[in-house]
Amino acid sequence: MTMRRLTKTLPKIVRVFARTRGGNVALIFALAVIPIVGLVGAAIDYSRANSARTAMQTALDATALMLSKEASTLTQAQLNQKATDYFTANYHRADAINIQVTPQYSATGQSLTLTGSAQIDATVARVLGQKQLPISASSTVEQGTTKLRVALVLDNTGSMNAFGKIDALKTAAHQFLQIMQSASRNPGDIQVAIVPFAVQVNVGVANLNASWIDWSKIKGGTNSWKGCVTDRDQPHDTQNTTPNSNDASTLFVADQGGPCPAELMPLSNDWIALNNKIDEMDAQGTTNQTIGLAWGWQALTGGPPLNAVMPSPDTRQIIILLTDGMNTQNRWSFNQLDIDARTRAACSNAKATGIEFYTVLVMSGDSSILQSCATNPNMYFALTQSSQIISTFNTIGTQLSKLRIAR
Repeated sequence: MTMRRLTKTLPKIVRVFARTRGGNVALIFALAVIPIVGLVGAAIDYSRANSARTAMQTALDATALMLSKEASTLTQAQLNQKATDYFTANYHRADAINIQVTPQYSATGQSLTLTGSAQIDATVARVLGQKQLPISASSTVEQGTTKLRVALVLDNTGSMNAFGKIDALKTAAHQFLQIMQSASRNPGDIQVAIVPFAVQVNVGVANLNASWIDWSKIKGGTNSWKGCVTDRDQPHDTQNTTPNSNDASTLFVADQGGPCPAELMPLSNDWIALNNKIDEMDAQGTTNQTIGLAWGWQALTGGPPLNAVMPSPDTRQIIILLTDGMNTQNRWSFNQLDIDARTRAACSNAKATGIEFYTVLVMSGDSSILQSCATNPNMYFALTQSSQIISTFNTIGTQLSKLRIAR
């Protein structure tokens, strides 16, 4: 009989015994109630211990990722102290006692192993003589070959001002960057690009003379340009075609209409600059998911316009798309179905090149486009509260950083 079935069945047995008036039965009941209570208590205490062990594993993983960056430069005494300090900051279980964390660093294999142990004080199970339940876990971080490049494609439209969504997004993005920085063992192993979008994307006025920009739609001269571009000609609006100054259809169309979001930031491991870019985000304008996806893809693409270095074969490329609403406007249309078709094509084309997608929809029901765009169902998140943006980005960051955790 499983522990779950036992805990459901025992109360029924107890009630039967309690209703019985015979002297022998009453005596048997009195003798039997102690082990019965003990078994129920053991189930409760086992559940507590299992929860504490799960929390210990999470704390060990986080500690190992943080400590692995400096383990090779520390003495064993320093390693021991920092392991304890990092773990204590991440493990918050008041019922765990006699906590021990032991680090072991291998210079040969460039690996760090942390083992943790503790005891959980038993409660009801003490009637069976079980005073404490031991728990343990371990985590090993190795110098792997996998590298990571992430494009954060973030909705900066006016509706993000409602319900504190833009503020929650900034907090979430800051925490995500911290996770990525902690997981990066060597400079450049992990790089992040930031692409704020509305109906346009801001590539920066520093590109005023760039050969990949089409100025034909600008009125009043380039001096009035704020740095924004709109969709390329179809089908290049959904592709990562290299712009060619001899083919106008491949150029990015400069635009001066509508609010211009914060300027994008290409791939970088300058964590201070990346965090500053998050702080610059300002919510205004309408939604064009296609333009955000197009530039998130460009951020991961070698050559102009953003000139990302070609990734090594062991590099994993990720786009995280967050939006709080459906498509409302692009260069040609206000019809959602027409714009959706462009978004679907852009996502499909990017996935065909090996890029993986996380998609996040905030407080807008559901989206078949974002569901199909996500690499798998577990990489699509439909949120009902703005505060869930923070926990979702932490979840994604943890999943990506586990690329570094060997076991």
